[in-house]
Amino acid sequence: MTTETKTALLVLEDGTHFWGRSVGQPGETFGELVFNTGMTGYQEVLTDPSYKGQIVVMTYPEIGIYGVNPDDVESGKIQVAGYVIHRAVTHPFNQRATQSFPEYLAGAGIVAIEDVDTRKLTRHLRTHGAMRGAISTTDLDPESLIERVRQSPEMLGLNLAEQVTPEGPIDYPAPEEARFRVVMVDLGRKENIVRQLMARGAAVTVVPYDADIETIESLKPDGVFFCNGPGDPDPLQKTIALAQEVIRRRIPLAGICMGHHMLGLALGGKTYKMRFGHRGVNHPVKDLKTGRVLITTQNHGFAVDPTSLGIPWEPLDSAFEPSRPELLEGKAKIDLSDPSLTMAELLPEEPLVGESPAGFGPVEVSQLSLNDGTVEGFRLLDYPAISVQHHPEACPGPHDARPYFDEFFALMEKKAR
Repeated sequence: MTTETKTALLVLEDGTHFWGRSVGQPGETFGELVFNTGMTGYQEVLTDPSYKGQIVVMTYPEIGIYGVNPDDVESGKIQVAGYVIHRAVTHPFNQRATQSFPEYLAGAGIVAIEDVDTRKLTRHLRTHGAMRGAISTTDLDPESLIERVRQSPEMLGLNLAEQVTPEGPIDYPAPEEARFRVVMVDLGRKENIVRQLMARGAAVTVVPYDADIETIESLKPDGVFFCNGPGDPDPLQKTIALAQEVIRRRIPLAGICMGHHMLGLALGGKTYKMRFGHRGVNHPVKDLKTGRVLITTQNHGFAVDPTSLGIPWEPLDSAFEPSRPELLEGKAKIDLSDPSLTMAELLPEEPLVGESPAGFGPVEVSQLSLNDGTVEGFRLLDYPAISVQHHPEACPGPHDARPYFDEFFALMEKKAR
């Protein structure tokens, strides 16, 4: 680990650049630049596999005040491509800390930059959208680094699940008096998803994202869980086909985040890349059945197109282009430039129900984002399958949405009768 302070350069593909100081390992890194609005939970963010291939900007100005420890990780290593902060706290103020934040970054070989106006940068990304970027302590010529960024891979069309999935099945120690066996299709799992399943009495076996139905059935599951993961969901055709086979066999299915995309695509729907996505721990979601508002943890840059499932609904996202625009004919055109516009005035008065183009029957939207109206959850009415876009396991974040796991267990209990 080096302690030498180095000048660092952050550039975006649109030509914007920021100067700062290196706070991790000197070097350079490339990735999609995104922002997270959480005030705490930086260690969980760093180790979340859903951030693979992304340079994460933290909007909270001080990062590292409670240090890091081996208990608060969500995977076996830091997963982010790079990190952008305003100020790094070099000395941890917490009795649980075993290491400082800068030591943690440098020891893992992570390139990071501090002394950046992260709120200005976040406003830029909100206005212009997530985009490719780079951090470098070696190439300090903005024009040179920007040109190299423009030659780097785009997130759209990128399969990153293959970089974070295990090579073969992994059995977790079964809890005492396990009630069910759950097979998790690993697209980039967070460990707290496994912990939540085990806490409710599930024996969990993790399988690679490209496992086939024969492998799944050989494990005799009571339910199949498609977890979170990084990258574009559309290239994961084997996983989508697997989800279809699970539904056909009426094995209870649940999905989180990328797993939500897998279910949407398995039903014959489509996904689209959002302008800047949702990443943070304070995203309000309306449960359309109970009327409750949940404060949720989120981390995603893609969403399911509701019109692709025959649902006449339009999110407040300028990147959204409906695959079936005829479903929105006759509806009042939404003025996305109106700053006073909120979802409170736009929530549907009737259930949002469509039909699976792949032949799996009616699909009902169960939850909507109160920030922009993106689909946060849906359920099948003729099959035991549910999904949510957000992260009910949290880590970091509030626990409002944890009853989702109970919903999944209720599907397995009903199947077992």
